[in-house]
Amino acid sequence: MAEPLLMRYFDEIEVGDTQVTRARTITETDVVNWCMFTGDWFLLHSDVVTSAESMFGQRIAPGLMVQAIAGGLLLPADTRSVIANYGMDRLRFPVPTFIGDTIHVELEIIEKEEREVGGLAHIEWRVLNQNGTLVLTCVNLALFALTRPEDDPR
Repeated sequence: MAEPLLMRYFDEIEVGDTQVTRARTITETDVVNWCMFTGDWFLLHSDVVTSAESMFGQRIAPGLMVQAIAGGLLLPADTRSVIANYGMDRLRFPVPTFIGDTIHVELEIIEKEEREVGGLAHIEWRVLNQNGTLVLTCVNLALFALTRPEDDPR
């Protein structure tokens, strides 16, 4: 199995490199905890009756929560190559994510640019549910260390 993209260093990634993450199911607990921690008690996330009467017919997961979970799926906790999250462009939620949906991320390096303090990679995220439906898309800009240090065991 190839090393995850976000474990590699800037000089080890190329435009066109891709990865597919493992999957994870969005749970009731995820939504309730998100609402509690953020104060985002929007009715379509938290009110069963109101959301059942909506165009969606059920509660929907908060989009930013789906984005945060996607980030957790693709960023290895022990990576030493990623220095910082530089930003997010073109974030879209084309269809809702529901409680019980299982999502995974397909990521691709779409652009690279060297900077004074490292390398900036533009990484397209495509978050899909269990039916292969696109539920989130964005371009993440991540700052990478340029080269693998001698003491990195990978």
